[in-house]
Amino acid sequence: MNHTAYEEDFIPWVETQAALLRDRKFELLDIPNLYEELTSMASHIRHQLASRLCVLEVHLLKCRYQPVRKSRSWRKTMLEQRTRIELLIKRYPSLRQDLADEAASVYPSAARKAARETGLAQTVLPAILPFAVDELLDFDYEP
Repeated sequence: MNHTAYEEDFIPWVETQAALLRDRKFELLDIPNLYEELTSMASHIRHQLASRLCVLEVHLLKCRYQPVRKSRSWRKTMLEQRTRIELLIKRYPSLRQDLADEAASVYPSAARKAARETGLAQTVLPAILPFAVDELLDFDYEP
């Protein structure tokens, strides 16, 4: 397969690859670039989940450690992130099995951001994720 098609215009390249798959012309597939794109897609989806979990965790920490400053804006952000996480899991059910690990892995970043946004010392915040997965996903849960 001509690699310049991939480099010059992605959309026709994708359409061509899809047609080749549909027609079972496997020998004509651009395997290296197809592999790269497929792995990139999975990585991008996981990144979306991680990003949304991080934003949610920041706001949950802010609610827990600065409850008097809790605002409609924070609640709106938590609702939005939970909604988007729920949609990601509905579309990609296998993400549910990775949720706890993903939430724990983004927590250090969330804690840094929450400390920065609240002015609290990071040492005030727990060293590990203080919220259960059920709490993260519960639309009614607020610390």
